This record gives sequence, structure tokens and C-alpha cells, in this order.
Amino acid sequence: MVKKVAIIGAGISGLASIRNCLEEGLEPTCFEKGEDIGGLWKFSTIVSSVNKRPDFQTTGQWDVITEKDGKKESAVFDAVMICSGHHVYPNIPKESFPGIKLFKGKCFHSRDYKEPGIFKGKRVLVIGLGNSGCDIASELSHIAEKVIISSRSGSWVMSRVWDEGYPWDMLFITRFETFLKNTLPTVISNWWYMKQMNARFKHENYGLMPLNSTLRKEPVFNDELPSRILCGTITIKPSVKEFTETSAMFEDGTVFEAIDYVIFATGYGYAYPFLEDSIIKSRNNEVTLYKGIFPPFLEKPTLAVIGLVQSLGATIPTADLQARWAVKVFANSCTLPTTNEMMDDIEEKMGKKLKWFGQSQTLQTDYITYMDELGSFIGAKPNIPWLFLTDPQLALEVFFGPCSPYQFRLMGPGKWDGARNAILTQWDRTLKPTRTRAVGEAKRPQPFYNLLKILLFPVLLLAVLLEFY
Repeated sequence: MVKKVAIIGAGISGLASIRNCLEEGLEPTCFEKGEDIGGLWKFSTIVSSVNKRPDFQTTGQWDVITEKDGKKESAVFDAVMICSGHHVYPNIPKESFPGIKLFKGKCFHSRDYKEPGIFKGKRVLVIGLGNSGCDIASELSHIAEKVIISSRSGSWVMSRVWDEGYPWDMLFITRFETFLKNTLPTVISNWWYMKQMNARFKHENYGLMPLNSTLRKEPVFNDELPSRILCGTITIKPSVKEFTETSAMFEDGTVFEAIDYVIFATGYGYAYPFLEDSIIKSRNNEVTLYKGIFPPFLEKPTLAVIGLVQSLGATIPTADLQARWAVKVFANSCTLPTTNEMMDDIEEKMGKKLKWFGQSQTLQTDYITYMDELGSFIGAKPNIPWLFLTDPQLALEVFFGPCSPYQFRLMGPGKWDGARNAILTQWDRTLKPTRTRAVGEAKRPQPFYNLLKILLFPVLLLAVLLEFY
């Protein structure tokens, strides 16, 4: 008898779950409260692949945004260019801001930011230095009279354009980088990490330096913020100490007068009012899920949570690999450990997350390490030593090049015959959109130069020590 699976939500995680259920021979039924599919990432490219399938069930027409209970269904505002957060419930801790009830201006959460035109010529205070806060502030700096960002702990700000103009994730998210981070001594690893973060500009000169600079908490991606600070259209301030009717006093004693708007870009809380606490326990934004997917206290593994993770890697392939494993558990092709073993793993992983990312980043995980772990459960993790023996060209690209999703289609269930060629030609596709005026041969990055520099560092350090000795 075919097993039936209920999928709640037709966002990217839901769509990935639908496809993997069908590939595993399960019968999925998707429930979507909105009038469209795609969730926060509702684009026509997503819709077109499934909008005519008879086995996909939704409640309305495509490409229609309606209001429900006075609220628009779409939650992503126009200024967002990259977003990996989980928009659950707005987190506006007003009790943390003395005097906010006296404030006469308008204040709202970043998820309600829709019409930038209303801020023209106004004075705006943005609370929060995350992706949302920086994107909003950067956009408003072109039309508002004054924009100030209040940050409690600072943040690393990365550019989408990395070394020699290549996309940051194509150079930064590699197995080689992960290998260095996990094997180098902590002192050297921290030095290398901070050097990478400060490669574009020195954060302390811009008031952005994180309080704990060695934590690997998710950085902010914004190409415009440093230049806006340099031009004086955005100012960075510490936490708000107190509000008055028209102003805000910061912890450094300075005051921002005549504020028109306050935007709380303070993130989102995690709550599951439709589930009992015994199923998914949440404490201080810590989620009790085995590998971020399975509740450990269920008698049988009949519930999987897809997409409730956060990393520097791409969200869509992460959700896809989670779903690939989850449907095999549902189909009894894979088995889970005992409850005690799952809880021990959860506690161990949480301890490492707190050490690496900090208390406020408990959903964050290392992308490649996590993807390899999921891939190993279904036999899709690439065997790097075997590749070096059998296909050195591919092995070099897999290890030193971008950790693209094709790597998890090289072997095992779900293997794709075109994965090898896709990996070897991925740089051609990356550079093609930008080479609209070709002035020479397209050149790919040479990771061996970076390896050489890393190998030379201990030699240089030894030489310096011998010189002083």
C-alpha cells in the first residue's frame, strides 16, 4: 500500500518535499494557505515547473497576491537581495527599549516594510544590523534625510563580490576552506577568519566590529553599506538606552533628535503553536530536532521539519537534501537511532553551535559539514579520496572549487549522469552573464595560489621566530 504524506506549505521546502516523495514512490498532498506557491521565494521560474501537475494541490490561481485578514500574503520586501531567515513571528522586544511607549513617531517591524516612498525626507532609526536592517537602511539612505542604524553587538559585513570580482560563495564555500577552518589551530583559524572578514574594509573604523569577533555567526551581505557610511548618509550607533517622545538616546550618550520612524529589524522568534511542546521543544530559540529535521520523542518517525536551518550555503539544495533523506526514512529505506542517541547528538551539536556561532545563532550550521552529514545517510556524500584516485580533474574541482549542489548527485540514490560535466563547466556559466563585453579569454580562479599562500605562512612565521631568536 502506498504511503500518503501531508506536506504543510508550498514554499521551496514544500516543493522539494513533493518531488522527493514522488521519486520515492510516496503519495504527497500539499496544503498551502496562500493563493500561490513558492512561499517567500515566489517566482515564476518556481511556479512554471509544477503549476499544471494534477498531483499538486493548492487553493487558488497563480501569480495572484491577495490580502487575508488585512495582511498581504507576501512577506519579502523589495529591498531584500538575499535572505536566509525564517519569517515566523515578528520579534519586537519593546520591553527592552525604555520609553518606547512615549514615542510619538511611527514604529513597525521590518516585515511590514513595503513602501519606501513614505520615508522621503524623513529621519529614520533602524534597530538591528542584520540583512534586513542593512538592506532597508541602504535603500532609505538615498531618499531619507538621515538614517541611523542601532546595533547591540555589531556584525561582519561581506560583499557579494569577492576576490578578483568573483562571486563570494563560489570562492568562500569550498571544501578546502572548510578543511582549513576545521583543522588549523584555533589561533590561526581565528586569524585567517578575521583577515577574510576585513579584506574589504576594516570593520572597527566603520563602527561595525562584532563584540566577539571570532564567532562564526552569519555575516551581513551588503555591498552598499560601507560606502553609505563613508558618505555620511548612514551612521552606526550602539544600543538604544532610552526613547523620548521624539528622540532616542544611545548607550554612548549621544542623542538622535526629531525621529519620524523607527524600524525594528530585530529578527524573528521561533514558535510552533500547532504542535505540543513534547514534540518540538524550543528554548531560547534552540530547536530540539535530530539533524535539524526529526523530533526525537515521537514513537515513530512520522514527522519531518524541512528548511529550519541556517547556514552560509544555499537554502534550496539544503532543503532538497533534507527532503531526500526524510522521505527515505518515511519509506523505511533508512532508520533513525534511538531517542537517547538522538538527544545525545542534539546536545553535542548544540554545544558546538554555541561555541562557534553564539547564543543568538542556534539554528546556524556549517554548510558543507551539514550537507556531507545528510548525504552520508543516503549514500550521496562524494567520496573525495576515491575521486582523486579515479578522476583527479573532477576531484580537484570538487575539493578546491565551489561546493555546488551537483556534488551530491555524483553518486548514490538520485545520481545524475550530468553532474560531472556540470561541475567542470560551472565557472563557464558563472562568468557568462557578466561577460557581455568580452575583452579577453574568461579566466577561472586558481585555488592552488591560495593553497600556496597558506603553505607559505608557517614557513614565514618560522623564519620570523628564528630571526628574533
